[in-house]
Order: sequence, then structure tokens, then C-alpha cells
Amino acid sequence: MGVLEQTKSRKIFLGADYDPLVKIVVINVLITTILFFIRGVYLISKISVADYQAHIVDWLILPADFNRVIEKPWTLLSFMFTHADIWKLIANMLWLWAFGFIMQSLYGGRKLVPLYIYGGLAGGVFFVITNLLLNSSGNAAMYGANASVMAIATGITIAVPGYRIFPMLNGGIPLWVLTLIYAVVNLTGVGHSDPASYAAQVGGAGMGFLYISLLNRGKDMGAWMSNVYDWFFNLFNPDNQGKKNKVKENIFYDTQGKQPYKKKPNLNQQRIDEILDKINQAGFNSLSSEEKELLRRAGEEDL
Repeated sequence: MGVLEQTKSRKIFLGADYDPLVKIVVINVLITTILFFIRGVYLISKISVADYQAHIVDWLILPADFNRVIEKPWTLLSFMFTHADIWKLIANMLWLWAFGFIMQSLYGGRKLVPLYIYGGLAGGVFFVITNLLLNSSGNAAMYGANASVMAIATGITIAVPGYRIFPMLNGGIPLWVLTLIYAVVNLTGVGHSDPASYAAQVGGAGMGFLYISLLNRGKDMGAWMSNVYDWFFNLFNPDNQGKKNKVKENIFYDTQGKQPYKKKPNLNQQRIDEILDKINQAGFNSLSSEEKELLRRAGEEDL
């Protein structure tokens, strides 16, 4: 395996500085792990599960009662990272990885996180409003990343409808087929007596459609999130003060040969790392023709 393949593998599976997909998965797993640990402490202490639900879980999941949402507005954000069922967590993270990896590869991680959050918010708002209109029981609640994943799945399918997965299998499987399977599996897992949960999935899908539609028109709904993130973390990192998020335009030229005035970028690991970081940050489509050519040459020369 060449250095290029090793670098790609490292960034995909272990995460890089600009790999939000890994960070989203880690946050979901971490919160669920903490919840199960606390639940174990409650059980060992012979405290009822009802008390655990009231003292811990209810502060993170989204209540159906509008008045309770007003009292705990942070649940509009926390619920999309909270899972009370380990199997639901595993399923959501696998689907998130499948669709999120494609989204991050084509559009960059700075588009993935906003869509995840916007999709969850849309699903949560639809859930609360539907319960309010139907005058349903205020004891209902929603948790999990389903609406967020639905937004990402819908958005990336609309963005690249011709995208195919597993190309070695007779030309590949269209992405919309995978999205359809996910939608069927996701919706069949919702109880027939819970229309608000169906509405939450519709809300997530609608946000995915809206987000990508505006993005294709040059309107980035999530730009402010990226700016706030950069501003906040740069406050605690003096080395990043004044730095821009774009990749350095540091190219080494070879002027040897019969045509000394023809610029030909040399291959070097630093340059390849910068290009891979740019892909993680802004997606493959953000690369210039020169950068794409460098990646092609690196693959051929097994850099």
C-alpha cells in the first residue's frame, strides 16, 4: 500500500482535523455510553428505572408537550445525539456513515454538520407541532438521529441521483435504491399509532431537499455554523489566529528540462496531505484541476 492509500485510510477511518462525520458518530456513542453507565449505577443503587428516566433521560430527549419544550429548549438539539436503545444507536450510526461518507466526500464536512443539525431540528419541530395539532399525550417524546440521517440521505440522493455504490457489482447500485431501503426500514420501525414520528421523518427529508436545493443555488445555510465554530476554537488556539480555512497555495515547481518556463508541480507528501485535508473540509468538488491531476499522478506513482 502506498503512502497516498495509507493517508486516505487514516483520514477515513480514524478521522482527521476536518472529519466531522467521525466526530458526530463519537458524540452519539459517547452520550449513549454515559447514559448506560448512569443507568447501571441507578440499578446497582436499587433506584427505580422511572427515577432514572425522570432525573437523567428526560433532560435530553425532546418532549411532545410544547410547554415542556419551552422549559427545556436545549432538548431540540440534544435529542438528536441521544439514544436510549443500543440497537437503535448502531443502526443509525451505520446509516449515517453510509450516507454521510458520500456527503462529506462530495461536499465536505463543513456541509455535513449543518445538514445533520438542521435535519434534526426540522424533525423535532414537526414532531412537536404534530402532537400539538393532534392534541396527543404530552408524555410522548422523541430521541435519536433518525430525522438527521433522513435529511442527509434525502439531500445527497437529490444532489447526485446518478451516484452508484459497489460499482464492482454489475455497474453498481444506484444511491436512490439505498435511500429507498433506508426510508422503508426507518418508517416501518415507527408505530402506526404515532403519526408525529412519521411527521418528524418527513420534516427531516424536507430539510434535506431544501438544504441541497439552496446549496446548488449558491446559498449555504450552514456557513454561519462553520464561522462560529472556527471563531470559538480559534479563541483557544493562538497558533490559528489570523489563519484562513483554505488550503495553502504552496506549490513546488520543477523548472528543469527542455521547457524551463513550463510549470509542473512536483509530487510531495506535504502537498498530498494538504489536498486530502481540503477534500475533508470542502469536498472533492472543491479541488482545482491541478489538484485533481496531482492526486491522479500520486495514485499512478504510488506516492
